[in-house]
Parts: sequence; structure tokens; C-alpha cells
Amino acid sequence: MKESAPKTPPKPAVLSLAQLLTEQPAAPPAGWIEPGLLPPQGILFVGGEPKVGKSLLVANLALALAAGKDRAGFRIPAARRVLVCQFELPTPQFVSRLAAMRRSVGAAADQNLLVDTRAIGHLLSAPQGLSHFLHAARQAAAEVIVLDPLYSTHDQDENDTRSMAALCQSLLRLRDASKAALIVVHHVRKSIGRDEIGSAFRGSSALHAVGDSYLLLTRPSAHLGATVELRFQFRYAAPPEPRLLQLDPQTLCFSAAGLAPSKTAITRKKVEQEHVTKALTDLGQQARYNQLRQQVMDETECSKRTAQLAIAEACRQGSIVQADGQYQLPL
Repeated sequence: MKESAPKTPPKPAVLSLAQLLTEQPAAPPAGWIEPGLLPPQGILFVGGEPKVGKSLLVANLALALAAGKDRAGFRIPAARRVLVCQFELPTPQFVSRLAAMRRSVGAAADQNLLVDTRAIGHLLSAPQGLSHFLHAARQAAAEVIVLDPLYSTHDQDENDTRSMAALCQSLLRLRDASKAALIVVHHVRKSIGRDEIGSAFRGSSALHAVGDSYLLLTRPSAHLGATVELRFQFRYAAPPEPRLLQLDPQTLCFSAAGLAPSKTAITRKKVEQEHVTKALTDLGQQARYNQLRQQVMDETECSKRTAQLAIAEACRQGSIVQADGQYQLPL
């Protein structure tokens, strides 16, 4: 009878500093996306308003990672195995989107970019769902896992800190068991300040405990002529300056469009009542609140909060009136 090979004793869980230092690399490994956006086995949260381009940008980054090609001002030191778990588009439509982006990198990403075609319906917050994603990650030999969007992977209350903390533990278990970095697309609160980044995400108090980096997409001022503005927050390093990106509607690829102007360089007009009435006139003298607010923002290049205050003040002064859910000029 053939003797079995002796088992290797398990590595002790408690190690001294001297032992840990012998395992430490001479230089820290480069990030998967530089500068500092995605550390090895790190967790990157990508957020922004609806329809601002979060999923497009993440698909750009996934393709660039798989191809080992720089993209949108980010440096990709080496090609990585990327598993995309996306829940918003049918697989043929998502593949069509990737095919448009693929023209810029050729076949370089074809073998490294993998898609979980059965991701929909599996919840990361449930043990069997976590098992599904972990199995998919191992099948793909993934070094990076994309979850787009986070709310499709759970059934928890995102306003409840305890529920979100439990979900974040599931993210950590997925990362630790797969040894992959995570890119997580998540939405932000309805009203956020210009200086908010990580705190703008829903459930931010729990997310701050697990995220290594945060990327926030916003719509820049109309006069800048760029598609989106990116703002950054990193746990372990100083973040880069906010930057602008331009989207090519034909290739669906983002390209760098320079640094965003500093806050001191942005001049905003004070929004007066006449600006609100003009915006309403330009809309045909009648509009719903969201339409009017957006028109005021477009015409005066003010923030959402400033437009809201201006509309409220115009109503209070009688410059505009509200009736049956519509805003209109007084008769």
C-alpha cells in the first residue's frame, strides 16, 4: 500500500514582527491602477449621481486592467484577470458595450476579461450568494472583481448602519477568500456638498471601515465642456487632484480632459429671483420642480442646493407660484 505524503503543518496564525518582516517585500507592490486608485487586494468604491457614467467608467477601467493599457489618465502597470459581475444590462447588451470600447485596445483584453453571466439573482448578503461569487472568482482566477451596482447584491436597508456593516463584512470575506481587489459601484445620497467624497456614499459610516479608495463622479459646470469630474479620497495616501474626463459617444471611452479648476477659480453668480423667473420662462412658463431646478443650475452654473434655495425664495416672494405639482409665473 502506497504511503501518503506527510502533511505540511499549517502556518501559525500568530507571528512575531521579525517573522513578518522576513516575508515583507523589499518594495511595496505597485497598485493595480495608479496613482493609488486600486491597491492590490484593495476595495475601491465608485459612486455618483444616476446616469453620470459610473458603469461606463468602470467598464473602461475593467477593460484597461484586462489589457494592461493606460486609460483616462490612469496608469495600468500590468494586465490583470478581471471578473465583471454586473446586474443592470442583459449580457448581450453589455457585450455590445464592451465591443465598442474594445476597438481602442484590440484583442489585448479578450482572455483576461471575464463576465459572470449568472450573477443576477445572487445576493452577496446571503451565504449561498457569497458562495456563488467566490466560485465565479476562482473559476476566473480573478485578480480584480467588479460588482456593479452594490444595491443589486443585497436586500439590506442601506440607511441602517448595522445592516450595511454586515454587508461590508461580506465584501471583506469575498476579498479575503478570493485574494482579489474589488471595484464596487455604489450610489450616493440625494444631496451632497462639493467637498464630500467618501461621506457622499449611502451607508458611508460602514463603507469607511472597509474602503481603501473612493472615486466620485460629478457633473462639472457647463462652461468646462467636459463630461464628468472625478474626485478622490484614499485611506493610505494623498489623493490626486480632481480631474475632468471627456466621453467619446462612438467608442464609449473616456479620455483625460485636464485638471478640474480649484474651488477658488470657480466663480458662481448669486441666483436672484429674476434668474428663476427667466428659467421658468425659457421652459415655457410652466415646469415641474426638477425641470425648473435643472434649468436654474444650467443657466446660472450654481449648485443644486443654491437652485433649491432660490426657487424656495422666489415662491415665498411670489415671483413664481406652485399649483398641481407645477411651477408657473403668477397670473
